[in-house]
Amino acid sequence: MPLKRVERHASFLFGDRKIMQLTRRHLLQAAGAGLVPSLVQSEAWAQDAYPNRPITWVCPYAAGGNADIRSRQIAKNLGDLLGRPVVIDNRAGAGGNIGTSVIAKAKPDGYTIGMGNFGPLAINQHLFKNMNFDPLNDLVPIALIEKGPLILMVRSDSPYKSVKDIALAAKASAGRVSYASGGIGGSHHLCGTLFASASGAEILHAPFKSGSAATNALLGGQVEFMFELTYAALPSLQAGTLRPLAISSKTRSPLFPQVPTMIEQGYPTVDVLNWQGLVAPKGLPDALVQQLNSAVNKVLEQPDMRQKIMSQGNDVGGGSPQAFMDLIKAESQRWGKVVKEAKMEVF
Repeated sequence: MPLKRVERHASFLFGDRKIMQLTRRHLLQAAGAGLVPSLVQSEAWAQDAYPNRPITWVCPYAAGGNADIRSRQIAKNLGDLLGRPVVIDNRAGAGGNIGTSVIAKAKPDGYTIGMGNFGPLAINQHLFKNMNFDPLNDLVPIALIEKGPLILMVRSDSPYKSVKDIALAAKASAGRVSYASGGIGGSHHLCGTLFASASGAEILHAPFKSGSAATNALLGGQVEFMFELTYAALPSLQAGTLRPLAISSKTRSPLFPQVPTMIEQGYPTVDVLNWQGLVAPKGLPDALVQQLNSAVNKVLEQPDMRQKIMSQGNDVGGGSPQAFMDLIKAESQRWGKVVKEAKMEVF
């Protein structure tokens, strides 16, 4: 009911008293008598409008990493659009499982959402024996945020000039050529596994506690090569301490136009993109799913956000909740087979 109509209605009911002088008790009494139903309905709508308080964004990784940084960037702009602050809550551990579980078990009211990553959504259910959430059934995809390829890197003084040089060396000395990763089941490891399988060579996997530790091992000569996410590879590549041989995307990267794809070099199965997007607990009302999806898509259309994502060599996401769900299902099916065939285990 428009405000002027409310004032006339209240004046009719209560004489000459102004609407601003009426108490909440008077209005509720009138509503109970069926006299001002539309006014009370309007008040109830205002109380229930989403969001009417701060939103918690759970990041399943530690502060300072790429998932955390991107979470904070998106959350800030998302909060500006929604008119309420979006607060980051870092819940790291178990390859992202702890934080993702927090999201899955939260009340589906829109006030707990979070970053859903490649590992917890598509890999870990095939890798971990005990998972206390089901990524396909306990979470609602909201929107894809970004995808990013990996770069195959060697030291600047490495004798390997191409991917095939590595494969030939590995075949000639089985088990003596090694690659580093940031841990079992991560995108570094999965890329290396696909490459070893496609090349038919026995290549030793050397897992470390993080991607940065793996890079240090490569720089120190402990391993011959590694696959690294583009944003993390940039500093070493720009400094000239490491040299890129290939990229794991279907097409070349605008950041590295001179670097051929793994597909170009004869390894079509080594097509790997790390990705992440916004998810929420199962049961979130569809109206809120659509509202959040629309808001995230608007954030991803903002020039400053696009620049932040693309400057790291990643592709900007976006799209519908269903498109994100289709990606998760396809990736889970694909990587489940890879994990099983490679007999990967988390110790």
